[in-house]
Amino acid sequence: MSEETYPNSDATATILLLGDSGCGKTTFLNLKKDNRGQGQGTGAGEVFRDTDQPFLYNVRFTKKNLQIEFYDSSNPNQHWSMLQPNAIILAFDISNRDTLDGLKAWRNDITRFFQHGYGEKIPIMLLGLKRDLRVEGEGIIYPQESYRIAQELRCDRYAECSAVTGELMAEAFEDIARLAGMAIFESELGRQDKGGCCIL
Repeated sequence: MSEETYPNSDATATILLLGDSGCGKTTFLNLKKDNRGQGQGTGAGEVFRDTDQPFLYNVRFTKKNLQIEFYDSSNPNQHWSMLQPNAIILAFDISNRDTLDGLKAWRNDITRFFQHGYGEKIPIMLLGLKRDLRVEGEGIIYPQESYRIAQELRCDRYAECSAVTGELMAEAFEDIARLAGMAIFESELGRQDKGGCCIL
């Protein structure tokens, strides 16, 4: 995918998507790009590969256009620690507790690479993927536990969704878009936080 730009964009936000390999990050981005989270698969649209980064989206916030550039931690052409993201998403697989347990190490890396000064803050969102695979049984990760982990890791938001079924995809991506918008248009959106946003 070429690094297409949107001439009408008022600003660009860079979002870094961190999480263990196989937790569903690229699938989430593919399904959102190709089918707007309707659970229809990726067959009809363009399929992202790790080498296609950044993954580009255009978002409309009331009177402003915002281009969002997503970088996945698996990008083979650039080590993620060299980026200068406006916001970060910590992703985990709801059906795999190991990926939840690994979030603390990822959070420590965020502090190490992106929060150098005292009080320096970067917006962080915790994102649970593969919601459709949550089944009753030992080791199940309920939303209440995820919220608690999000608080412990000092995340600003928590969302979860299923790219396969489309469940909560629109809501999760709107949360991501708002996080990016707040990072770029913080003062203005802080006064209009209840306003809507539209993914184009």
